[in-house]
Amino acid sequence: MANIKSAKKRILVNRTKADRNKAIRSSVKTAMKKVFAAVETGDKAAAKNQLIAATKTIEMAGSKGVYHKNNVARKVSRISRAVNEMA
Repeated sequence: MANIKSAKKRILVNRTKADRNKAIRSSVKTAMKKVFAAVETGDKAAAKNQLIAATKTIEMAGSKGVYHKNNVARKVSRISRAVNEMA
């Protein structure tokens, strides 16, 4: 355990940030799963609505620094392609 006051604060701040990042990552994964589930059922309208919501969630995570911009672009591209390739 840290003895210096600033080191103790650092531990608390890092824990808080890690919890926040974990929650954001979880919401991104959930949003992506919803898109893929809608694609599996074949409901194009639902898939498009889920795509819009998921894209917003992913890009907000990127703007908060949870994901790198290339990671954000890759995730959005994958779900967009999945929706666009629906029959």
